[in-house]
Amino acid sequence: MSRPLGQHSLTDPSILDRIVGALNPQPDDVVIEVGPGKGTLTRRLAPRVGIVIAIERDRRLAADLQAGAVRGEPGAVPENVRVVVGDAVEVDWHELLPRSGSVRTEFKVVGNIPYYITSPLIEKALRPPRPRVIVYLMQREVADRLAAGPGTKTYGALSVGVQVDASVERLFVVPAGAFRPRPAVDSALVRLAPRARPLVPPAEHEKFRAFVTRLFGQRRKQLLTILRSTESLCRDEALDHLAQLGIDPTSRPEVLEPQMFVRLYGGLHR
Repeated sequence: MSRPLGQHSLTDPSILDRIVGALNPQPDDVVIEVGPGKGTLTRRLAPRVGIVIAIERDRRLAADLQAGAVRGEPGAVPENVRVVVGDAVEVDWHELLPRSGSVRTEFKVVGNIPYYITSPLIEKALRPPRPRVIVYLMQREVADRLAAGPGTKTYGALSVGVQVDASVERLFVVPAGAFRPRPAVDSALVRLAPRARPLVPPAEHEKFRAFVTRLFGQRRKQLLTILRSTESLCRDEALDHLAQLGIDPTSRPEVLEPQMFVRLYGGLHR
């Protein structure tokens, strides 16, 4: 993605190699790269994997990648790189993957993603069939929220919504000064490992996220009060649901682990 689309280039070879390393690259891997921009990460990644499918929205940058004329940088991208022109949020990633008969190849995802489409790109990557691993460089604040645990200030609906689908690791911080042009904030690298069996079925995920968002919308209130107002329960019904799960009715949403949100949702919406 070009600068008007939110792209800030990262050129430090050591940081780029750490990003590639977070994928645990293997010679036969198929990797979808979101927003390759000038191809600095692409060039570090391609020699260590089987195929890179680079999705670039900016037609000029995509053409430069294909032609190997990237802002005066010498050398074309390796032959195992396939450049796809399109919006990574809109393109059907699975249709781009190689097939073995009717079976699509397993894949991994990597990208330096702009803030304004972070959530859509996370959701996109977690749609079935899911990749084996997702490595995103994103705004540090969002990374902190994704990886946050119960009882912390940054733990919220985003944390729960993602953690029911994947384990989340915030690996390291990349300072703003490492980018050109320099962004206003630091970034952080996050690795998501999709669960083999998500805690919430895909068909229920949208309703579950809405439920969690309602609860965190009143995070300073006690769960008993929240359930009565958001789920239209009388006091005794709310108390009964919480008692069945062993949840203190005076506790607040921020102390519940993702698994407990799943159980609470299931008890109310089965």
